[in-house]
Amino acid sequence: MSTPSPYAIEMLHITKRFPGIIANDDVTLQLKQGEIHALLGENGAGKSTLMSVLFGLYQPEEGEIYVKGKKVEINDPNVANELGIGMVHQHFKLVECFTVLDNIILGVETTKGGFLQKDEARKKVMALSEKYGLRVDPDAKIQDITVGMQQRTEILKMLYRDNEILIFDEPTAVLTPQEIEELMQIMKNLAAEGKSILFISHKLAEIMAVADRCSVLRKGKYIGTVETKNTTMEELSAMMVGRNVNFHVEKGEAKVGKPVLEVRNMSVASKVHKNNAVKNVSLTVHAGEIVCLAGIDGNGQTEFVYGLTGLEPLVSGSVKMLGEDITKAKIRERSLKGMSHIPEDRHKHGLVLDYSLEDNLVLQRYFEPEFTNKAGFLRRDNIRKYAEKLIGEYDIRSGQGPVTKARAMSGGNQQKAIIAREIDKGPELLVAVQPTRGLDVGAIEGVHKSLIAQRDAGKAVLLVSLELDEVMDVPDRILVMYEGEIVGELDPKKTTQEELGLYMAGAKRDEVKA
Repeated sequence: MSTPSPYAIEMLHITKRFPGIIANDDVTLQLKQGEIHALLGENGAGKSTLMSVLFGLYQPEEGEIYVKGKKVEINDPNVANELGIGMVHQHFKLVECFTVLDNIILGVETTKGGFLQKDEARKKVMALSEKYGLRVDPDAKIQDITVGMQQRTEILKMLYRDNEILIFDEPTAVLTPQEIEELMQIMKNLAAEGKSILFISHKLAEIMAVADRCSVLRKGKYIGTVETKNTTMEELSAMMVGRNVNFHVEKGEAKVGKPVLEVRNMSVASKVHKNNAVKNVSLTVHAGEIVCLAGIDGNGQTEFVYGLTGLEPLVSGSVKMLGEDITKAKIRERSLKGMSHIPEDRHKHGLVLDYSLEDNLVLQRYFEPEFTNKAGFLRRDNIRKYAEKLIGEYDIRSGQGPVTKARAMSGGNQQKAIIAREIDKGPELLVAVQPTRGLDVGAIEGVHKSLIAQRDAGKAVLLVSLELDEVMDVPDRILVMYEGEIVGELDPKKTTQEELGLYMAGAKRDEVKA
């Protein structure tokens, strides 16, 4: 009698090629029954590709896959589902205008006489949501709920299908610190129930907190597997990027100059409820300083940035840049006057996904004489040279260089492209919203250095971040936003994460002068 396999999944010697790149080069990954196994690697190391092979979205050129000791061919995601494999993708696969319940049952609906039977489905979804602590409103539309709620919907989708092997692709990239803690607990509960979990990440602290073992990929190759209890964050980061990474942000004293941005009594409407999302906010950012707008997600930071950058009109208030009133200026005018914006949602506001990388890099400058001739035609050679310069400087990795479609790049490399474009414009004011979202430790170190270089060159930087480490390490001043108001101004050198947390939760507030 054959003994049952100790592995839920074995991927042996997997090779997957794309034009101009070997995404997975002879990779082996073994997931034990009932363990949380982390897959760690830089942006573009091949992590998502390997999981897409397992989920049937891609077919490997070489290699074999075994599920519970049996060799399988996973030709599409339906086969993966039949084998008990579910996946939460980095960019969620949800229908925006459908409800939470409709998204969960989509594709596995129960019908009777051609009519949907939702009552049983609703009971099952509510029971699962209760059991695993995944609170959702089944009747809410996806477009109206937070990113954290959307993720819970994706997890319930897997559990509704009775999946035993769960893949989480960069699950914490878009979550608040509180939502991340909740997700970690959910993953531990799922593993305790006997589910086997593959957890793709490049956040070392999270891997150390939840994973039993960790496999590392670098530039498409398998580097090794370690038990997390026997390793350190420093060792993992060196395996991941091939060098030692400095986790501490190095910066000198700020040399603060004239006011660059002056916001007075700004109010911005909310799309979700009748109250304003931003209520009478005033703040000033000077040349030569980094000011961080901190807060738990959904407290008006997004709407504040929309009002500031011209994506939404103001209900009241004014915005001045270098003493000039730009309250009613169009987005391009703000850009030409020296405002750069690294947006929160890179797909919605940062890139045209079906354009090439080179076209995305000149999106706000294509009309300049360097890139367009007098007859109005694009100077393609100059655009190519400019793109190649930025690709080299910012280490933007893509299969076909400047001609790669933005859609085909990894999330982290899409982010690097936006950062390169916005900083290279030489702005007077850089508005950086979650600039390190979805980046690995090596790339985060690079972004922080770029922000500090802007500050040291006498530019003004407004950073909006949900990452507590980033909020404490990078800025010269912290402004805390709670329910659409600035409730505290803190000096990162003199405050603690605990005190910051009290302001963010609304338990503490001061009168703040702009």
